[in-house]
Amino acid sequence: MRKEIKNRKILLIGLDCATPRTLFEDFLVFCPNIEKLMDNGVYGKLRSSDPPITIPAWMVMATSKKAGTLGLYGFRHRKDNSYTDFWIANSYNIKETKIWDILGKKGLKSIILGVPPTYPIQKMNGHLVSGFITPDISSDYTYPPELKEEIQKNVGKYILDANFRTENKEDLLEEIYQMTRVQFETVKYLLRNKAWDFCQFVTIGLDRMHHAFWKYYDPLHPRYEADTQFKNALKNYYEYLDREIGEILEIIGNETIVIIASDHGAKAMKGCLCVNMALEKLGLLKFTEKPKPRTRLENARVDWSNTRAWGWGGYYARIFLNLKGREPQGIIPHEEYDIWRKKIIKLLKDIKDPDGNAMNTIIYKPEELYDELKGDYPDLIVYFDDLSWRSAGTVGYESIYLEENDTGPDDAVHDYYGIYIIHDPKKKIGKNLGERNILDIAPTILNLYEIEVPKDMKGKIIKLNE
Repeated sequence: MRKEIKNRKILLIGLDCATPRTLFEDFLVFCPNIEKLMDNGVYGKLRSSDPPITIPAWMVMATSKKAGTLGLYGFRHRKDNSYTDFWIANSYNIKETKIWDILGKKGLKSIILGVPPTYPIQKMNGHLVSGFITPDISSDYTYPPELKEEIQKNVGKYILDANFRTENKEDLLEEIYQMTRVQFETVKYLLRNKAWDFCQFVTIGLDRMHHAFWKYYDPLHPRYEADTQFKNALKNYYEYLDREIGEILEIIGNETIVIIASDHGAKAMKGCLCVNMALEKLGLLKFTEKPKPRTRLENARVDWSNTRAWGWGGYYARIFLNLKGREPQGIIPHEEYDIWRKKIIKLLKDIKDPDGNAMNTIIYKPEELYDELKGDYPDLIVYFDDLSWRSAGTVGYESIYLEENDTGPDDAVHDYYGIYIIHDPKKKIGKNLGERNILDIAPTILNLYEIEVPKDMKGKIIKLNE
């Protein structure tokens, strides 16, 4: 089988949260290695998944299947139509075939590092280091299991993530750099010492930098702080990533096809809109007792027998209707389900910002986004002010607006567009191909290997000679 496959290596570098503005415009001059890949390859904006968040986006990229087919709508999901129980996304939830599964069946070996969610570890043809949702490094976070000790011996103590929601920016900056260094050192060790045909690694550090330091970079941020010690934090980190990528390029030589991609973009967070407090003011959610500020909804005394809708927070809002026969104390009859969805859509779209300006709030019914609906999907998907306002799920506030995030400091929200760069060293192109979709990455990789793309993949092949 192996002899039938094009004998080329492909490296996919995942820069979580890299944006067209930061990478292609503001910081490209400080990234000569990335710029060289662009000058000789193809590149453009990459439309993220819906919702445009880390989970499900990386698995949408790996499978070329939409979030509805994966049954992944975020980090956590409602369990069995409960008001309070939930489950956390993990690798066992991914039933669709991933790119490295397809390659493995063809006899190709892969190195996978940091792609979420790949914990708990599952067998594969190659080597794997799981991503940030892994509980800690005492867990079995590698495949094969003995790779864990090998990394400890040859690279050092592995770091899975950084706690970016903190006011201690100096320590956070050091923590992010330490994490990024050990992740890159691990990738370099694996590339040098393991057999591989395909490698995909994701560095989460850029996402953490954007969320923690965006207000020091972006003059349009409502809480912009100029001339602080962190004013060049993002620029310096992009410059550092480029140096690390340069070292990777030296290791892989001049025959390997290199792809750089991000799962979503970022932009300034205008504020937080308290979705449940908004629903209360609209008369859709009732409490039997007024909660204290920052109370999680599951800890509040909700009058479910008089509540029609409630929501979850995050970079987008998930709205659930209290449907009779589905929820334990549901009150909306099935025949009125669509009537109430339409009412709630109108009411939420009519919410204005604190200054009385209209918000460009975009609301979807899940069936409008997905051709399949699996798992525990919400009744409505809400992007407040086109994702510029984060959704706060906690309750107990007098206002529906918060200037800061309700679960810790956060400067940025997610945006629809990440980036892609594809460089084949045997071709010199240097062309912006314009917008492509995150679903297109897996079919493109298979095409580069001259492997037939499965008919159930939803993406299109990005052709380098277009």
